[in-house]
Amino acid sequence: MDYSRMCPKYEHAAELLGKKWTGLIVRVLMGGPKRFKDMKEQIPDMSDKMLTDRMKELESSGLVKRTVYPEMPVRIEYELTDKGRDLEDVIESIQSWGEKWM
Repeated sequence: MDYSRMCPKYEHAAELLGKKWTGLIVRVLMGGPKRFKDMKEQIPDMSDKMLTDRMKELESSGLVKRTVYPEMPVRIEYELTDKGRDLEDVIESIQSWGEKWM
């Protein structure tokens, strides 16, 4: 690897995953599909607006899929796409690093 120059793909990935709350949201969704309220329970310090904004970003970047179930009341679930699930090794590496050094 050539670390002397910044790779635009690395820069974009680091920018996306480095946003506050994004890594936590991805980690929560590693456990399977979740509803908005379930994610809020697991990350209680995050505001509803921030969760909404991050979910829109993750959906537009292709990491998260939003499914609307036409029930009464309407049920909406979020889950990782294949692209999002491909982050599992990254998330586990960060977890391991955190356990060792934090």
